[in-house]
Amino acid sequence: MHTDDEAPRPLRTDCPFAPIYPSQLVRDDAFFMALAYNQALEAWKHDEVPIGAVIALDGMVVAAAHNRVETARDATAHAEMLAITQAANAIDDWRLNRATLYVTKEPCPMCSGATVMARLGRVVYALPDPKMGCLGGAMALHELPQLNHRVQVTSGVMQDECRALLQAFFEIKRAEAKAQADREKLNDAL
Repeated sequence: MHTDDEAPRPLRTDCPFAPIYPSQLVRDDAFFMALAYNQALEAWKHDEVPIGAVIALDGMVVAAAHNRVETARDATAHAEMLAITQAANAIDDWRLNRATLYVTKEPCPMCSGATVMARLGRVVYALPDPKMGCLGGAMALHELPQLNHRVQVTSGVMQDECRALLQAFFEIKRAEAKAQADREKLNDAL
């Protein structure tokens, strides 16, 4: 959702990846992850880290979001957080225990905690994150014995596609940063 205090960001046109149009006949994990992947492409277009999320309930999408951290200037505007808020509003209940979150990269500590707090029934993520992922990567927050809610976790759905997307985005960002540094160095030399 775009708010008045968010600065419009120019759209990027350098995304080399095309949207996926899955068949509506089979609404399995791959179907919903493809929709999350398409949300990640939207993030790229808005110069955000390309992570997308979809929440499904009873075979229907009740929320779809992508990262908006830069656009909203809000560290909490991760795809998962935005999707959880949308889903809670859509079903008029903060308890999402029958819903499944599909996300293109393993949730960070904040988002992993939100999956537990929202009582999500299941989380499916594509790409594990051994540094910051908290649903099995760096740690398994959802397995803490003192928690009163257990989130079921599945990983690896469309992992290769989501890895390629993130790697390409950051490769371009590094090249842009190097080019900018080279321009600044040249200007300083003049």
